[in-house]
Amino acid sequence: MRKIILLAITLNTLTARGNTLSYPDSKPGETVDTLHGIRVPDPYRWLEDLNSDQTAAWVKAQSSLTNSYLDAIPGRQVLKNHLTKLWNVERLGVPSFEGGSYFFSKNNGLQNQSVLYSTKSLDIEPTVLLDPNTLSSDGTVALKSYEVSPDGKYLAYSTSASGSDWVEWQVREISSGKDLSDHLKWSKFSGASWSKDSKGFYYGRFPKPKGGDEMIAKNIHKKIYYHEIGTPQDEDLLVYERPNKPKQGLYAWVTEDGKYLLIQVSQGTDTKNGLFYKDLTNPTSKVIELLADFDASYDFITNLGSNFIIRTDLNSPKQKVVSIDLNAPISTQWKTIIPESKETLRSVSHIGGLFIANYLKDAPTEIRRFKTDGRPLPPVKLPGLGTATGFGGKSNRNETFYYFTSFTSPGAVYRYDIARNASTLFKAPKTQFDRDNYESRQIFVTSRDGTKIPMFIVYKKSLKLDGNNPTLLYAYGGFNISLRPSYSPATIAWLDLGGIYVMANLRGGGEYGEEWHEAGMKLKKQNVFDDFIACAEHLISKKFTSSKKLSIAGGSNGGLLVGACMVQRPELYGACLPAVGVMDMLRFHKFTIGWAWQAEYGKPDELDDFENLLKYSPYHNLKPNNYPATMVITSDHDDRVVPSHSYKFAAALQSAQNGPAPTLIRIESKAGHGAGTPTSKRIEAIVDKYAFLSKSLGFQIRF
Repeated sequence: MRKIILLAITLNTLTARGNTLSYPDSKPGETVDTLHGIRVPDPYRWLEDLNSDQTAAWVKAQSSLTNSYLDAIPGRQVLKNHLTKLWNVERLGVPSFEGGSYFFSKNNGLQNQSVLYSTKSLDIEPTVLLDPNTLSSDGTVALKSYEVSPDGKYLAYSTSASGSDWVEWQVREISSGKDLSDHLKWSKFSGASWSKDSKGFYYGRFPKPKGGDEMIAKNIHKKIYYHEIGTPQDEDLLVYERPNKPKQGLYAWVTEDGKYLLIQVSQGTDTKNGLFYKDLTNPTSKVIELLADFDASYDFITNLGSNFIIRTDLNSPKQKVVSIDLNAPISTQWKTIIPESKETLRSVSHIGGLFIANYLKDAPTEIRRFKTDGRPLPPVKLPGLGTATGFGGKSNRNETFYYFTSFTSPGAVYRYDIARNASTLFKAPKTQFDRDNYESRQIFVTSRDGTKIPMFIVYKKSLKLDGNNPTLLYAYGGFNISLRPSYSPATIAWLDLGGIYVMANLRGGGEYGEEWHEAGMKLKKQNVFDDFIACAEHLISKKFTSSKKLSIAGGSNGGLLVGACMVQRPELYGACLPAVGVMDMLRFHKFTIGWAWQAEYGKPDELDDFENLLKYSPYHNLKPNNYPATMVITSDHDDRVVPSHSYKFAAALQSAQNGPAPTLIRIESKAGHGAGTPTSKRIEAIVDKYAFLSKSLGFQIRF
């Protein structure tokens, strides 16, 4: 077995044969690691140095090749015009109410970044509070998050540049629209939570990395600080840290009544977490480790006096709601408020004196209501079968808002009257398409081990299902993340091209609770790839498409999915689009936040995990073969999944490609993992993807 592994990795450095493209020189190095007694070549290790001249030259040469290839594909401008028309509709975020005013985001259609507005009443013209489009000339500075002080005077907001996960916090006086002197740096994966008196807020930050290492340095030793308005950052009060647990994540917020500071403690991306608290009414109080066994997930909903209301999967994989009395916190004294259901409970809000619970029923949303003692009430009637999000707000407010969408229903905002259990349409975009022309349905596919996998299929009703349709199969399959039906102008453009769009809900996700998640993680990760392959085979066998017409796509963990599946079954697909993927499963833990993913993937430093990771690692399993047309996609400022994953995979794939299909890499500049990407860059990226697919799958761009 060891000899086979070594041979496969070594051969991927050979010069490709049969290619019609002349690829830039990706000279393999001689780096070889000995891991658990196995020699593992890493010929493209040099591409991990993102600051080297050699890497910069490689990136420039690859980008030049990709751009010239894509520019030669006919119909690009027609595609861009059609997509731009679909995109150019007003989009409204879900309003929130704080300090006597409403706050919401709005995009007029083609603005690079959505604008934040405020208003005393939703019946009058709102005021621009913050326009991120003015923060940079190219729209690459994004508003990441914001929090309004309880008295309504201040806005704490964070911005990120070029898609980085690093954010900088500032404070804006709402009445004047002017920023104060406050400026906080080196924060990541953190919100801002105001103290009840509105004098300051709690936030999390990491130690400042060494100069030049901002994009690759490990994100460890996170601490919770309190920042008082008007003071410099170096005077911020250290509230909590765990110096002996540098890889534990900390996230803090203040309860609605202002009495407690909650601190959620995570161990990487493990769904099992701790929950601590500090009594803010007592200045000398210590942090109390309320839930410290890390035996389940614990999500704080609200507190009713000294009773903490918690959503948990403890002995309930699909989640339940319990009440924990701080005066008697032992588990035998907990009270179950909402018991586990057949459907998966994803979130709970406390609004208007009720619990509003968001459930997944085979991925679409169900919204149920309960009294605070757990007595069920009639559910919320949604506009249709799709995805509903929102339902935030204060416990004493009788009003909330939610966002509803489906594959063929553009996101609309609804105003919900809690006392009347009635929804009214607040704002819906004026779209450029007729939803009656499209059909979506959900089917279930049998995976290799007999597990039923849900899959959504969307296409134009006029389409003939004869096996000749270009098809885009998308999935994620990891980290307890659920894929749900939602509208995208990019999807509609694909359907208008005569394509079929498919979204699969694989194991590893959160669609059916923690058991579904655990069935696709660590040593069971191959289940996810088997599920995806089964979906592809089903689409072919049922004549939706054929291998030559089938493309697969996914981002981040979904990029890993595409990379692994194209290596395992290259003959099954006509084209592959792995985006910002985790491709080197033996070194992912060495960069930025990658160490946290060991809870999901396993630990390369442990033998059993190492052997499993090596079996499917896309980068390490490439060997000379006839691979489908592939465009690897990444961004030069991605500091979550560092671009070296994609660089190394693309270099190895170009060397291993024995067939005529193109092997390209698209590298977006001044962009990160996806969040905050300007609208103009999003449209350009989709045009490039669909142009690549049109040439690879053999269809014309026309509408």
